[in-house]
Amino acid sequence: MRVRTLVIVLLLVANNIVAGGRTPTAAEQYVGCVKKVTDVMLNDVASPVAASRYYAYVNLAAYETTALYGNLKTLKGSLHGFEGLQVDQTMISDTDKELAILLTVMKMGERLLPSGYMVKKGTDSLLLIYSKRSTTPKTVALVDVVVQQIMKYVSADGFGKLNNMPRYIVRKGDGYWRPTQPAFMAPVEPHWNSLRTFFLDSAQQFKPAAPVAYDSSKASVFYKLVKEVYDVDKRANTEEREIANFWDCNPFAVQQIGHIEYGLKKISPGGHWVGIAGIACIQKKLNLERTVMVHALLSIGLADAFISCWDEKYRSNRVRPEHVIQKLMDPAWKPLLQTPPFPEYVSGHSVASNAAAVILAAIFGDQFSYADDTEVEFGLPIRKFTSFSSAAAEASISRLYGGIHYRDAIDQGVWQGKEIGKFYVKRMRPYFTSFAKGGK
Repeated sequence: MRVRTLVIVLLLVANNIVAGGRTPTAAEQYVGCVKKVTDVMLNDVASPVAASRYYAYVNLAAYETTALYGNLKTLKGSLHGFEGLQVDQTMISDTDKELAILLTVMKMGERLLPSGYMVKKGTDSLLLIYSKRSTTPKTVALVDVVVQQIMKYVSADGFGKLNNMPRYIVRKGDGYWRPTQPAFMAPVEPHWNSLRTFFLDSAQQFKPAAPVAYDSSKASVFYKLVKEVYDVDKRANTEEREIANFWDCNPFAVQQIGHIEYGLKKISPGGHWVGIAGIACIQKKLNLERTVMVHALLSIGLADAFISCWDEKYRSNRVRPEHVIQKLMDPAWKPLLQTPPFPEYVSGHSVASNAAAVILAAIFGDQFSYADDTEVEFGLPIRKFTSFSSAAAEASISRLYGGIHYRDAIDQGVWQGKEIGKFYVKRMRPYFTSFAKGGK
């Protein structure tokens, strides 16, 4: 299977073979490095927002490393606060571009992630492959300079201040979010909207309409939204349940056996779309530079989509269906999917998936057929799609099938995600255009 193959690509490339006896493509090599970083995110139980931030900086660093060789136009001046890399040209001569790009991904993973030391095994394997090349020492020195400078940009995004923000206090009232079973986890990153955006003018730039207000009366619009969740769950068919599970992507899922709780390792929503980007790059047999470009453009777009989504989540602070249905309809009811530990409105999957679909469609065209095997390693079957937009639509409605979102949170999330995606593509038009032309 593709996922398992990619995990060992870096180890096998030294002998110029992969499963099937062929040399790995450039796209496979890059996707394999990103997968190494993803695996450590799984270990660290990176939240959806944290994962999107990691992907953005890892792929930005790789992009800017590529730009040093003249293959891509730097993102300097196009992202808030990013002044580009200051690297003397003499440092770039006699270095290996391919190693520099791949090594940047690994080194950034080491520096960014809480368990970054776990990436080092992959870094050492990569360096072993290139150990006999005379260019390797200078390449390593170049990458160290790049990572140091990107980390300086990282350190100014406001993340370091989050722990000093006021502690979140659960609001009183039936209409407000509160922790859910089984783990009753604290809310995830309530101040994420304070982070520096990459391209959005502000976290509030594409503010959704206010959610339908809580109202327990049976004639109310809100009650009808709640009942739809309940009814959909009761009559859900096999296909709908498969869709819900395929797009679950809940890093915080917990299985409870007796008095013991076990964490279930699952990829983040952004990680799923980064996986789709990798599938597309490999399918199109892109070269290394264009593969880096796809990952960077997508990851940066996803990072701001999550900042925007989280801004709305903690503004509206709306209660999840689980609490409402148990109070008003069925005390024993549980959603198909485990409720994530943050407010309901808007649907993060809807925002992220639709932003991602717009971005990938701007690169590959929307009518792009592919087999999504991103979730195979988590025991789920492959799903086939004929377009990015159809995948985004399925991801969005999966939250209703899963019993964790109301319809208006999905609809407004779709709107928000598409608007963010369209704005991003327009603002970064020169980069999307250069991809289409195959050069800078």
